[in-house]
This record gives sequence, structure tokens and C-alpha cells, in this order.
Amino acid sequence: MALLRVGKTKRLDETDELSGTPLEERKTSPRKDLKRLKEHLKRENPLLVEALESLQSLDSAARKIGLLGPDETYARYIAWWPLISVLGPYSAGKSSFLNQYLGYSLQETGSQAVDDKFTVICYASDGKARSLPGSALDADPRFPFYKMSEELEKVEPGEGMRVDTYLQLKTCPSEKLRGMILIDSPGFDADAQRTSTLRITDYIIDLSDLVLVLFDARRPEPGAMRDTLEHLVKRTVKRKDAAKFLYILNQIDLTAREDNPEEVVGAWQRAIAQAGLTAGRFYRIYNEDCAAPIENSALRERFQRKRDRDLADITDRMTQVRVERAYRIVGAVKKIALELRDSEIAKLTSLRAAWRRGVFLRDGVFLGALALAVIVISIWGATSGADGGSARWWSWIWSGLWKPVIVTGIVAGLGGWLHFKARAMAGSAVAARLTNEEKNPERRHRMLTALRHNMKIRHSALPPAPAGLTPKVMDTMNRVIEEAEGLVQKLNDTYADPTGERARENERQSEQQTGEKRCG
Repeated sequence: MALLRVGKTKRLDETDELSGTPLEERKTSPRKDLKRLKEHLKRENPLLVEALESLQSLDSAARKIGLLGPDETYARYIAWWPLISVLGPYSAGKSSFLNQYLGYSLQETGSQAVDDKFTVICYASDGKARSLPGSALDADPRFPFYKMSEELEKVEPGEGMRVDTYLQLKTCPSEKLRGMILIDSPGFDADAQRTSTLRITDYIIDLSDLVLVLFDARRPEPGAMRDTLEHLVKRTVKRKDAAKFLYILNQIDLTAREDNPEEVVGAWQRAIAQAGLTAGRFYRIYNEDCAAPIENSALRERFQRKRDRDLADITDRMTQVRVERAYRIVGAVKKIALELRDSEIAKLTSLRAAWRRGVFLRDGVFLGALALAVIVISIWGATSGADGGSARWWSWIWSGLWKPVIVTGIVAGLGGWLHFKARAMAGSAVAARLTNEEKNPERRHRMLTALRHNMKIRHSALPPAPAGLTPKVMDTMNRVIEEAEGLVQKLNDTYADPTGERARENERQSEQQTGEKRCG
């Protein structure tokens, strides 16, 4: 699942908050979705158009070897809009933090669990805030959680029909949301829908560019934070993208009432360390609009100074997501190309080899049995008869020219039917083994699609290489990898100045302008 998928969407009498265009009933196709996406990227970041075109080249190569169907595209595996998720236990101040960041009272707040849904927040181009049901997300391929009902159905039959109890879409006119999506999560504690909630949480963690994990400064005990520590710390510290997680101790103002507020922070840090996070920076913030009064002026100033510094750093990271997103997308393109070239083709070659062995084994059994049957019938027909001579029916078959041709055709047709039966049986056996062994549903789907492609009648079982795997296809994958590396250099030229050439050019232009002013 990702932000761009294909399929049939329902009618939503609202507007697309990312582009401001109406959402109409339509049957999406890769061509239409990619065209719409390309137009958006041209406006936001033209360099990403090149990344999209590279993906389209991979689409073409993958379709030739059967890893993608005609209505599928690798673009659907990438979140094209910057996505920031805010996670943590209930009453950790997630909604208050978002309201403060947006400068808009969008989310309800309270000391108890106020909102038990995942809320996707996006920009409102018409200046109006709205709250829409979860079906608005489930049915629209341009937002997170597209077809989430299908994933919930896997957790428990019938849950897919209750998507509105898990998801909602809110729009907000805050300019900070333009071209960005935020997700506010329900708390982990006191959750009656724990399994489904954790499944959705895993999904948005994988999809997010930045994950803010908020903790309640009032509850540093490991028991009170058990679910959060287990799912949002212990399972994330060893991820390759662990740098996208920011761990934030919220509502730190309440610790000012303690005799030793640093001890509260220490208890929280010890709880985090027990979950495996022993290094890295921990942020300490609070919302001044909701803060408890701090009577000691020196303590209040110290708390404010620390909060302002940490809050500024968090906000900078949130703003930086747009730049990081560009690198992430280019990296994802390269990763898809590398996995296709080095992993999936090897896996497909292995599957085809297993299928070929199954076909040849069954051909040997079936066609051997057919040949044996023909020999036995021939011998029996030639030696049977009441007088010990040839049977009349045997003599009749071989009298004339057309009768042997028909018999031969029948035998050949039966042999062909047995061969294709052997192909189908071998394919079913390989598919069953793949289904049991491959746990990744997306990869399993692609491999099964490619296996069916190899089993088509027009593809012979003799060549060991997967059907459609030509030197041109391999060249395409190598070219996409090189293009991705080149795009990284272009991004560096845009967001950095490794050679110093841009700085020198700016100095020359500044000197030239200064000289022109003097001459004037």
C-alpha cells in the first residue's frame, strides 16, 4: 500500500485537498494516475519528475518479465507527499502539539483518551476545516490508507466494514500543511482494538518520512508505557531508518512541581534505555498555552529556554522533511531497481527452475505412460484375434492414408493435453510453496504474477531464463540505477554546494551588481 494505487474509487463530493480539484467518480489507471502525479511534481519539484520517469521505465521492464500486471506500477510503492506521523500513548499531548504547530485548534484535547482514530490531516485550499469519514481515505488512491479496509479484513473478518471506526480525514487551512500530510494516532493504552491499531501503526511507520514519538512526562514507569516502549522503541531502534524517529518527552512543565524535576527525566530515560535506546537525543517540550504555572522564575526561565530550543529543532526537522522526501524518493527508485535486478529476478529464476523440473518430471511420467499405452495397444492389436492373426479393427486403422493421420493426431493431442496438465500441476505446486514461504504480501503477489506469466502457453518450458528477460530489460535496470545516482548529485547541487561553485557565482554576481551601482 502507498499513496498511489490503481483501482476503482467511489464518489466523494469533496475536494482533493492536495490539489484543490474535485474528487469525481472515476476508474483509475496507471496512465491517468501517473499523469496527474507528474503534473503535481512539475509544480513542486521538477527533479522528481525524472525519478517518476525512471520508475515508468522499470514498470515497462517488469511487465515484460511478468512481475507487474498491465494495471500496476512501482509508483504505488512510494509515498510521494511528505508524511509526518505523531505517535505515543494516550494523554501524551499529541493533539495539543499538533494544534500548536498548526496554529489552529483542529484536534480535540483532554487529559483522557479523546480521539480513538487515526487522523490524516491535510491542507484545505478553500480555507475551511472539515472532518470526513475513514471511507474518504479508503477509497482515494492519493491518500494514505487507500484500501485499508482490505488490511483490516485480514486482521479479523468483518473489520474492513468498520473502517470509519479506525480512520478519519481532516482538512486544515494552515499554510504549514501545504504539500504535506500529518497523521495523529490514537493512544496505545486502553485500546479495545489493539491488534488492528498496531497493524495500522506499523503501516504508517513504514510510510512516514518523520515519526514523532511523544511520551507523557507524568508517567515514566515502564509498566505505564509498556505498549509504547515495545512497539515504538524496542522495535524501531534497529531499523535502517531509525534516524527518522524523534523521541519527545512532552508536558515537561508538570515536572517543575517535583522536588527534583531532573529525576523524572532520568526515570523516563532509564525506561527508554531498558527498551534498547541507549544513545541519541531526547527532546523535552511543553505547550505554554496549556502549561501549569511555574512559580520559581529561575526554574521557569530554564524550562522555557530548553523547550524553545528543542521545539525549534523539532520544527526544523518537520520543515526539512520536504527536502529529505526528495532524497528518500530517489533512494526508493534505486532500491526498487536494485531489488528487481539482484533479488527478484534471481528469485524468479529459481521459481522457474523449480517449475521446469516439475514439468519435466510430470512429462516423463505422463508421456511415458502414454507411450507405454500406445506400445501395449499396438502389440495387443497386432497379435490379437480368434485365429491368432491381426485383429480386424487394427487392420482397418492402418488401411488407407487418412486413418493413421487421425489416430496420430489423437495421440499427439492427448500428449499435448498431458504436457499442459503437467505445466499447470507443476505451477500449482511451486505457487503453493511460494505462498507458504514468502511472508511479504507485495513480493508474493509479484512472484505469483510472474510465475503465471511464465506458465502462459506461448512461453516454452525449455529455456532456463524467465520469459521476457532480455539484455534490453537488464540494460533498463542498470540505466535506472545510474539515473538515480545522477539524481542524487542533482539534489546535492540544489540543496548543497559541495564544489563551492554556487557560492563563487553568487559572489561574482554580487560584485558585478556592486560595480554597476558605483558606475551608475
